[in-house]
Amino acid sequence: MRRTFAPGGGRGHKVGCVLEDVPRDPFADDPDDPAAELGSPDDVEPLSLAERDEALTDLADVEVFRSLLEPQGVLGLVLDCPECGEQHYFDWDLLRGNLRQMIDNGRPQVHEPAFQPDPSDYVSWEYARGYVDGVIDTEESR
Repeated sequence: MRRTFAPGGGRGHKVGCVLEDVPRDPFADDPDDPAAELGSPDDVEPLSLAERDEALTDLADVEVFRSLLEPQGVLGLVLDCPECGEQHYFDWDLLRGNLRQMIDNGRPQVHEPAFQPDPSDYVSWEYARGYVDGVIDTEESR
């Protein structure tokens, strides 16, 4: 499944992490936090079983992608954002963290975009999937 921010290359769903995986929100206790208008995190509807299963599958995929691509110098994935129309660059830890947050809390952690990422250090979800498929096919033909 693709998410809005999303691993999977933009399939249309959210992504998450456990709190120790991401930095603390710098506005967490700020009474003037502009995000307060967005509502309380408690207002989030939990993922459906199908959405949760898809997020768990995506998390497993990210772990496989990372294990095969990180040794090749790939720093993470680039995902197309359907909301803003731009590409977003996620390193492996942030991607994993966002998926965990999504699974645990129903929505991804808010984060700053990558600072001047080098696009050549990132691959698309589709490329990563194809790379894994190629490795599997090669191993099976031996």
